[in-house]
Formats: sequence, C-alpha cells, structure tokens
Amino acid sequence: MSSLNRLLYFNCVVETGSISEASRIFDIQPSSISRQLAVLEQELGVRLLNKTTRNTGLTEAGHKYYEYSQRIVSEFDEAKRAINDLQEKPKGKLKISMTVGFGESVVLPLVSKFMSLHPDIDVKLELTERVVDLVEENIDVAIRSGRLPDSTMIAKRLAFNNFILCASPQYLAKKGTPHRPEDLIEHQCIRYSYSRWKDWFLMAEERTKITINNAISVNSVNGQKQLVINDTGLALMPYWAVKNELAEGSIIRVMPEHTFSPYEKLTATYAIYLKRDLISPKTRVFLDFLAENIVGLDIE
Repeated sequence: MSSLNRLLYFNCVVETGSISEASRIFDIQPSSISRQLAVLEQELGVRLLNKTTRNTGLTEAGHKYYEYSQRIVSEFDEAKRAINDLQEKPKGKLKISMTVGFGESVVLPLVSKFMSLHPDIDVKLELTERVVDLVEENIDVAIRSGRLPDSTMIAKRLAFNNFILCASPQYLAKKGTPHRPEDLIEHQCIRYSYSRWKDWFLMAEERTKITINNAISVNSVNGQKQLVINDTGLALMPYWAVKNELAEGSIIRVMPEHTFSPYEKLTATYAIYLKRDLISPKTRVFLDFLAENIVGLDIE
C-alpha cells in the first residue's frame, strides 16, 4: 500500500469524522482503513487520531500532520491535472534536433506556420550534424538522414534525398558541360566533407565510384550551394536543398539521365522519435504537420 493512499485515507477520515464513512467512499473494508492508519502512525512514531465509539478526532500532532497532508494531496491532484492537460492539448516544450542542411532548407521555413497553429508549444531547435541521444538529451524528435539502427526508435520518412549533380550556368559556360561521369575528372568539384558522404558514386546496375581530381570540401549543404551559385564548380546535392534555385535557373542539373549518390546506397531523411505506447500530443501534431507540409521534394 503506497504512502499516498494512506494520506488519502487519513484525510478522508479527518474530513468525514468516521472510518466507516471513509471505507464507504473508498469501497473497502473499515478494517483495511484502520490497518493503514495504524501503519501511518507507526511510521511517524506518533498518534494522529483519537478514536471513540462515536467519532474520530485529531490529536495535536494529527492537526499539524493534516495541514501538510492536505497540501500534499492537493499538489498530487494538481500534478495529475497538469499531465492530463498535456495529454489532451498540445503544449509544453518540444525539443527538435535536425541536420543543418535539411533544417535550414526545409524545416525552418515552416516553423512560423507551426507556431501560429500551436501557440502553446514552446519550440526548441538544434541544428547539428552530431548524432544525438534522444533519451539522454531529452529530444522529442530528431531529423536525420540514413538508416535507423536502434530498434527502440521509430523513423517516419520525410523525403528521399535524391542527390543530383549541379552547377551554375556561368560555370558551365566557362568550363563546359560534362556529359559523362568520366568527364568530372577535368572539372572542379565541391564535396560535402562529412566523412561518409565525401565520395561520389554512379548508381547503376554496377555501383561505380567516380574519380575526382580537383575538389574543394565544405562541411555544410548550404555551403555547397553558395559555392555552386558563385560559379566555383559542380556539386552533388540533395534535390530538396536546391529545388528553388533549379526553378529559378540559378543552378542547372547536369547529366539528369544518371543517378548519383555520395553514399553507397540511396538514402532518405527521417523524423525519428522514441518507441512509446503513448506519444505526446505535442510530438504527434509536429509529425503530422511535417507530413502535411513537406511537399514537392521529389524530382519532377
């Protein structure tokens, strides 16, 4: 029997003045109430109640203990109401960790809309290439590219990465347009310096690593894009990072008949969250919002 239950019994006996009435309210035997009150007094080492054949009254120590017991039970009820409110209405702190490129290109432009729809959610954003520990760092949702190695998590695909080879019109006018993967050996290339994505592969029936002689490295997707726009060279970039520039014509896709990847397998970007029986409303509405608003990221 928990200490809290003993407090509930004690308060009820004090407020009704009767063990039998308290037993009726809790639908248990009077003897069970009496036993729990005896345990409570034994734990405290003091008598709390003066019992007579007609009623039950408080000792001096009982009066003092009842003051605290009321507050404890009241705080417990308030805590239950607060938790129930969180479960019923999306509110509270929502901590999201995301890769820098996808975050800046896709998620951040949507945050204002999400906050206007859910003003009671306090959004905390972290942009990092670091692999975060959702439990240790109290992360609600992590947005990452690649596979899901941990079976304690759930991954919801947001977009295929669809890497494309691209350059600015000015660079191509000056250096010429490569028409075969082998031609890239003669061009300035812009690598993403993340260790597992720095190589370029031609994704055909037989996967082939492309030979690159001249390369500059940068550690962010948006850094790659700025170098491309400013005529530095060719880059292998996810479609979601450059789709606006492709539509404007400030970036041009090269060799669209081929499929490229900086990784040995085709990849996607996922929203990752812990596998739980009950997902909090704040997390659920954010995941639903992403699913509804992340559109147009597939190559047309």
